[in-house]
Formats: sequence, C-alpha cells, structure tokens
Amino acid sequence: MINFNAGAWRPATGQTRAAQIASANDLVTRTLAQHGLTAGPLAGVPAGTGSETLTSALSGLMARFNPEGGTATPPADLPEGARFDDGSFACTAGTRRYRTYVPASARDGVTGLVVMLHGCTQTPEDFATGTGMNALAEQHRFIVLYPQQSRGDNAQSCWNWFSRGDQRRDRGEPAILAGLTREVIGRHAVPEEKVFVAGLSAGAAMAVILGGTYPDLFKAVGAHSGLPAGAAHDVPSAFAAMGGRADQSTTRTAPTRTIVFHGDADSTVHPSNGDGIVRQALDGGPAQSLQSETAGTAGGRAYRQCTTHDGNGLETVTHWVVEGLGHAWSGGQAAGSYADPKGPDASAEMVRFFFAPAT
Repeated sequence: MINFNAGAWRPATGQTRAAQIASANDLVTRTLAQHGLTAGPLAGVPAGTGSETLTSALSGLMARFNPEGGTATPPADLPEGARFDDGSFACTAGTRRYRTYVPASARDGVTGLVVMLHGCTQTPEDFATGTGMNALAEQHRFIVLYPQQSRGDNAQSCWNWFSRGDQRRDRGEPAILAGLTREVIGRHAVPEEKVFVAGLSAGAAMAVILGGTYPDLFKAVGAHSGLPAGAAHDVPSAFAAMGGRADQSTTRTAPTRTIVFHGDADSTVHPSNGDGIVRQALDGGPAQSLQSETAGTAGGRAYRQCTTHDGNGLETVTHWVVEGLGHAWSGGQAAGSYADPKGPDASAEMVRFFFAPAT
C-alpha cells in the first residue's frame, strides 16, 4: 500500500512547476529502486502540466507497489436482521462517508464498537470482506464502523498519517474520525468503555495516532502492518519510514492498550515499524509489568508473540510477528485485498484482546 498525499501538490507555474515535476520524478524513481523496481521519467507529462495530471501520473507509478490491491465484492448474504448501513459525517474539519455494520445479534444488547480503518486503495466493503470482522461482530454483538477515506483527500485513498495537520487531537482527520465515532456511540448506545480502533497499513498508522490523541475515547488499538505515531511528517519521510528509516525521535503519546501484527516478509512497511509501535505503547505504561514470549504455528505459518501484562494481570501490549507474511491481513479472507488466509487470525486475536477482562 502506498501512502501518498495528493494534497501536497499545489498548482504552480513556470520554473516552480517544472521543479516540482523534476523533484517528484526523482522521489518516485528512488523509491521504486529501493523496492527493486524501475521507472523512467514521468512519460507523457510535459513540463507545463497541471497539478491534476501530475497527480494522476504519480498515482500510476504508485500503483506499481499495489499488485494485490483492488476492490472486493461487498459483503453479501447478511444474516437476517443485520444491517450494513451507509452514512456521512461532517464537522468543521471535513466530511467523510462511512459504513456501519449492525449485527442481528445486537438485538440482545450492544457490547461495544470496533472502528476499522482500511488501507490505501481499499474501500470499507473490501476491508470488511478481507478481515471477516462482521462475522465476529455477529458472534460477540459489537458494532463495526468503517470510515471511508475519499480520493479527494488522498489520491490513493490513504489516511494521511504522515501529514502534520492530521496527527493531533481536534485537528484534521483525527477530529473527523473521533467525531464520527462519538456519533455512532450515541446512535447505538455503545458502552463508552468498550470502544476500540484498528487498521491496516495507513489505517493502522492512523489508528495508532487516534489511540495516542484520544485515549479517553479509544480504549485499545489494533495495528496491522502499521507505523508508530510521528514516524513521518511529509511524503519523503513517509517513504523513509515505510522503508525502515523512521524518525527515531518517536512521538510521545498517551499509553493505550495495543495489539500489533506484522509480517516479517513485509516489503512495503518494514517490520521494524511494528517494533516502534510497541515501544511507543510501552513508553509511559505501568511501572510494574510482566512480559512473556511464546512461539507456535497457526494457519500454516509460524509466529512469535510477546505479551506484556500490568500488575492487575491485564494484557496491555501484545506483539505478533508472523513469519513469511507479507503486507497483508494475517488469517484474512482471500476475497478481500491485502488479506492472507494463512497465519494466525488477526481479527479474532484483536477482538479477544479488546474485550478481554483482567485475569
């Protein structure tokens, strides 16, 4: 998945525009080379081109990182009484559409809310299909909220985790997502102590930001193939972070219960970013904690798991490293993009982590 901020390209004229094109071409060429790909100049893009054409050309090159991306068929055959509602939310920071899965089992009482942030090039329907989260919602009676990033706010439908204006409380996308979450909590009478956020890739990076900036709202975070908060502040540093060269002065965030999944064969977002999320989650955590490490095999893939418990026995941070897994949701459904049926079931483990009481 490619994290590219189309909003970074503004109309320019003359030498400024030509310099932008040359700089963009150099950035994309170097980045492709780092991933073993090649690209010539931005073919067919003359020096006088406008920003929309430039963005389109860059998006075409970025798509070369996305051999597995695409849109899956929306979830079908809903259980009788279940709903997959479409809606829109607006506030001073912006507007976003969303889907809400209300399980048929919710008639017996809603147990919580899981906000699911899709990755680049994905849609809420695709993400729901790939993660299988709706089936777990039926089993455990929680609501699932799938916010949708618009192409107008990012050409690759990525959440803008690397933009300074989208990394702080009450600003940009965090403000939109928090406001949308509060609206759904009120509409469905969700217990406020059972609200969680999870995501994949760019969505995971934004989930980590939400957990750190709104710990009063999101009680736990699930990050799959993501990056720590503050790992980047613009497009070049985003590419550097994805390649394993993240800003080492990790942003300090409020300690939030966090579960991390990352494949050790991920060539899009380097596995060291999973380590960074864990360090960030542990920083400022409980003074007394106990760590345990296990290894095993699930779904045909080996894994390593490190778990931290606080003094009350509550699982505060869990880190799964799945061997041989690339940039895809572990144990996911093959019908969705960026989903690998092999490996531990990340969705089930996140739900277990979110709702698990202290032992």
